[in-house]
Amino acid sequence: MSKAPEKRPNQRQGRTRPVTGDLNHPDCYLNRELTWLEFNGRVLHEAVDRRNPLLERVKFAAIAGANLDEFFMKRIGGLKQQVAAGVQEHSVDGRTPGQQMAVVHACIRSQQPLRETVHAELFAELA
Repeated sequence: MSKAPEKRPNQRQGRTRPVTGDLNHPDCYLNRELTWLEFNGRVLHEAVDRRNPLLERVKFAAIAGANLDEFFMKRIGGLKQQVAAGVQEHSVDGRTPGQQMAVVHACIRSQQPLRETVHAELFAELA
C-alpha cells in the first residue's frame, strides 16, 4: 500500500499579508539557514516517495544525511562562532545568531522523526 508524502510546513505560512513600502523590513527576507533546511527536507521527502525506485530513495536519504552533516560542520559552526564572539547583529530576516541557532535546532528536531522513519522503512525494504 502506497503512502502519500506528508504535507510539509511552509516557513512562510505564518505571514498573512505582504509587506509594502519598506524593503528593509525583515519580513521581506527569508532566513538562509531555514531555507536550506527546508530544501534538505524536500530531498528527504523524495526518499519517502514510493513512486521513486527503492535505490533512488536510498540515494535521496543518503544525500539528505550528507547535506545535514555538512550543514552542521559549516553553517552551525559559523553560528556557534558568532554566538561565542558575542555577535548581536541581526541577519536580513531580523534574527541574531543566537536566535538563528534556536530556530534552526527546533527545525532540525522537528525533522528527526521523519529521518528515523525513512531509515527504518528503507532498511526493512532492503532486507
